[in-house]
Amino acid sequence: MNVEWPSPLLRRLLGTEVPIVQAPMAGANLSTMAIAVSESGGLGSLPCAMLTPDQIRHEIATIRAATTKPFNVNFFCHRPPAADLARDEAWRRRLAPYYEELGIDAAPPSGPPRSSFDEALCAIVEECRPPVVSFHFGLPERPLLARVKSTGATVLSSATTAEEARWLEEYGCDAIIAQGLEAGGHRGIFLSDDLQTQLGTFALIPQIVDAVSVPVIAAGGIMDARGIVAALALGASGVQLGTAFLFCPQATISAPHRDALNEKQGQTMLTNVMTGRPARSIASRFILEVGPLSPLAPEFPLAAAAVAPLRAAAEKRGRGDFSPLWAGAAYPLGRPAGAAELTRSLARDTLDRLRGARVL
Repeated sequence: MNVEWPSPLLRRLLGTEVPIVQAPMAGANLSTMAIAVSESGGLGSLPCAMLTPDQIRHEIATIRAATTKPFNVNFFCHRPPAADLARDEAWRRRLAPYYEELGIDAAPPSGPPRSSFDEALCAIVEECRPPVVSFHFGLPERPLLARVKSTGATVLSSATTAEEARWLEEYGCDAIIAQGLEAGGHRGIFLSDDLQTQLGTFALIPQIVDAVSVPVIAAGGIMDARGIVAALALGASGVQLGTAFLFCPQATISAPHRDALNEKQGQTMLTNVMTGRPARSIASRFILEVGPLSPLAPEFPLAAAAVAPLRAAAEKRGRGDFSPLWAGAAYPLGRPAGAAELTRSLARDTLDRLRGARVL
């Protein structure tokens, strides 16, 4: 029996051979991973939130020189934080013992290390015209979004509730990433700050599928073909995997982060102490001692400025005490593999299961 993917809608929309999206992971992947995934039939993604405009142009040019396949560029859409000197000072006082322990001077306040989509970044999209543009934390203002869509780009964004999904469709999203609570990294939550609204992936998928008419991409806790088949059975048109790709050699993560992933011993938890916004990480000493959800942490992304020197000093000593160890809840299922091999094996194993060759 010749079994194909259940729905062609997403593959047609993205121009891919398989409905597998490599999650854009700011600080954890660049063009090398995106190229490998796109060349293998999936949608490779370039995270741009921590890149300068020139770096974005260079990475897109590198992708275009290596593949003619579709790829995605991703941007954050958070509201730039208001200055709060009192909160910033309270945060630095809380971290002072760690500076003393590591024998380093307290760092002066610095600007946000993660950029929000603005006029300058929109101009880069218009200049480089990537085939797919995705957003996290909502969507840009309508005039900017209209300019992005006028380039012909397919637009994706993350929803963590059915309400957010309906909002994204109304504002013009072409497909919606249903981000379950198990997902690693930053929550895409944007209509509320209430974490009690957040659902697990397999409770969220059918609710979003029923709420919108555009294709839905499932994300969160999906590490292998079993998770992909389950997501498709619940109505998703495709999947997005991030943590699974952190085990690839193309991942640009720190040595302590890679060690923590490979040890497969730590618990994951939502924390705001790394950046100021809830994100799922393997529990570290810093998270356990200060948080995990601390009211002292400055608004995203300002909390990261005071933590960065501690991270750098600890990593020089081979320690990940202050590193963002982003990982989804199912990270112990990860296995080392090249990004191309992983993409192909995920697609092959999923089709095998859809053919009934294996039992779920």
